[in-house]
Parts: sequence; structure tokens; C-alpha cells
Amino acid sequence: MRDFNGKLAVITGGGTGMGRELALQLISEGCNVAMCDVSEPNMAETARLGKAQAPQGTRISTCKADVSIEAQVQAFAQHVRREHDTDKIHLLFNNAGIGGGGSIVNGDRAQWDKTFAVCWGGVYYSTRAFMPMLVNANEAHIVNTSSVNGFWASIGPGRPHTAYSAAKFAVKGFSEALITDLAMNAPHVKVSVVMPGHIGTEIVANSRKVLSGRDDVDIAASRGVLANMGVDTKQLSDDQVRALVDAQANAFRDNAPTSAAQAAKIILDGVRAEKWRILVGKDAEFLDSRVRAAPEDAYTPAFYEALVSGTDWRI
Repeated sequence: MRDFNGKLAVITGGGTGMGRELALQLISEGCNVAMCDVSEPNMAETARLGKAQAPQGTRISTCKADVSIEAQVQAFAQHVRREHDTDKIHLLFNNAGIGGGGSIVNGDRAQWDKTFAVCWGGVYYSTRAFMPMLVNANEAHIVNTSSVNGFWASIGPGRPHTAYSAAKFAVKGFSEALITDLAMNAPHVKVSVVMPGHIGTEIVANSRKVLSGRDDVDIAASRGVLANMGVDTKQLSDDQVRALVDAQANAFRDNAPTSAAQAAKIILDGVRAEKWRILVGKDAEFLDSRVRAAPEDAYTPAFYEALVSGTDWRI
């Protein structure tokens, strides 16, 4: 699929980050877009930005949905059918994701389960919900966002990362299995798995809001998270904790070696080239080559030191 003009793309997590940039770049090429997100204000801003650059006749729709809840994903699929008056879509970007649930040993189970449900369940439910519409199109492409944590289950020594990594491994394996499944049963539908490194998005701030169920900083929970990272919070006021949490989220977004816009371009170029495996960022390329070369060393301090010195990895 080299031309997106006149096609219909469905994007989960379209309110910010890579989802927003995918929507904007597709819209600029004349692609109709239907997006979902848990934040209606964020989606409204994406739609506003998209409409400002959309060719005449391009259709943009938004639907509030939590992809970890199958009934809401099914409702989103009905929204797409109704709002775009169609029984087919050409592109499905299973992009929505959050971070959290680091430890299965002593972490909060609700956070673990929610992170896994969004990052893996959202991909599964969305693929199920939209498969009939993909099959109905004359050509279609599924794009599943995994992560470098889909082949390297770590963000560094001393920081457990189990829920997110387990989910992203599941997304990678599912996507690879779909290659044969689709080739046998729907050969006009292609699939790609996207494995980004550190991308400048709002995922840290968004994850905190989703997992806490509140827009402001949960001070007690944040103290626990910071303590697990080795920060002595006993001498910090609530305002200082709040400022530190916000600063970490902003630093993740602003100091990333690859922007969300750059990531979206790499992904769309990969779709055009029918790549089934799309690495995003020099850090992702570095990790991929190093893990493949020496898998037994992948979780050693020396491996992480080489990653930090050899790339712009800053997580």
C-alpha cells in the first residue's frame, strides 16, 4: 500500500504521541482517519490539528474507548462503520499503550493487570473487532506497536519491567504468527510489528493518569515509585514530589533521541515498503543487533553500559 489517499485508517491511542503523529501524517496525505483514546480532549486536539491540514473531503472521527475493555473496542468498531458509512478499513494501527506494573513480586497487581490488558489486550481485541472490515477491503495492513521491550525485557539494571515487557513480547509473537495466518486465509491483508526505542511521547504522564484514575499526581503512590528508584523522599514536600514526577515525564518526552513525528514517518515508510518488522530509532537498531549477537549477555550491567554509551538511550 504505497498510497494512503482515500484510504481509511483506524488508530488506537490517537490522542497524543505516535498515535497523534500517525493521524496527522495520514490526514495530510488525504487518508480518512478514525481514532480512539481514553482522553476526549486529547483526541479533539488531534482532530483540530488534522482538520487544519486535511485535503477537502477528508473525514476524521473520534471515539472515546479504553482498549483494555473489549465491549468498548467493539463499540469503537461500530462507530467506524456508522461515522464513515463503510464496512471496510484499509489500515489498523494498534498503537495504544501505557507503562507500569514493573514488579510481579511486590508491585501492585491492579497496575500490572491494567498495563498488560492495555498493551496486549488492546491489540488482540482491536484485531478481532476490525478483522472483518480489513478482510472486506481490497488491500489492508495491520500495524501492531510492540517495543524494544518486545525482544529485550528490561529498561536497565535494578528496575523491574515485567508487565509492559510481557505484553510487548506477546504483541511481537502475535504479529509474527499473523504473517502465516493472513497469508493462508486473507493474503491481501498484511501485518507489521513496530518496535520503537525511546520515543518522545506523553506515555509516562498518560500512564500515570490511566493507572491512578486521576489527572493530578497521586502523592502517596509517587513516593513509593520514587523510593523504588532509589530516591529518598522523606525530606521532600508533597509539592517537591509533584514537581519531580512532572519533571520525569517531561524529560522522557523532551530528551528522547527520536520524536513522535519522526517515529510516525518511519512507521508509514515501513508500511509502504511492506516491511513486516519495523525498528524505530538508532537505539532500537543497536539493541536488536546486540541482543541477537549475544542473548546470554542481554541482562548484564555491561550490556546496559554499552547501550548507554553507544546510543542516546536515556531511560
